[in-house]
Amino acid sequence: MPLDKIGIAKRIAQEVQDGTYINLGIGIPTLVANFIPEHINVVLQSENGLLGIGPFPEEEEVDADLINAGKQTVTTLPGSSLFSSAESFAMIRGGHVDLTILGAMEVSENGDIANWKIPGKMVKGMGGAMDLVASAENIIVAMQHRSRSGESKLLKECTLPITGIRCVKKIVTDLAVLDVLPEGGFKLLERAPGVSVEEIKEATSGRLIIEGEIPEMKLN
Repeated sequence: MPLDKIGIAKRIAQEVQDGTYINLGIGIPTLVANFIPEHINVVLQSENGLLGIGPFPEEEEVDADLINAGKQTVTTLPGSSLFSSAESFAMIRGGHVDLTILGAMEVSENGDIANWKIPGKMVKGMGGAMDLVASAENIIVAMQHRSRSGESKLLKECTLPITGIRCVKKIVTDLAVLDVLPEGGFKLLERAPGVSVEEIKEATSGRLIIEGEIPEMKLN
């Protein structure tokens, strides 16, 4: 069956490499902080000015002054630091963030991402997404494979305003793990437990590349 948000976050946590600086976007990506293996040492960055984010706090640990870019309360780890958003964006634009994990409304088979605006709907602004996708070496998207209306969100071309062009490297959805190939196309790597390849085919509008047997994700 399709993964829930926790399942997507758990699978993405497996992509995290030791010694990297990581920005977690609003929504599902923020959950990844809770599932990074203990033996992996990473530094989590938030564009509102925090370096060294820990897991979400227990009720007795909540400090209303410590929040991430999504206005969620967070914890800090030993050695963490607080600074202005200007310094934070200097880190991002200077290429000092190794991995960005963010949500998306649409991703194209060329790796274009649309994640900040739906025409006709009020939005507060684009946030840091455009800077992040233009600067990080590696972009992983966490998203639902289909929209609420049942339409595919993995497309030949994005229909919504573009956030970044040819930047997405990997996608983890509630149905599958896919690489975005340099020459274009979604390469199917893994499928969610109980989800068939046919279901993923039906849910993907862009070019889907399937080679050999596709294993199920391991989430433990």
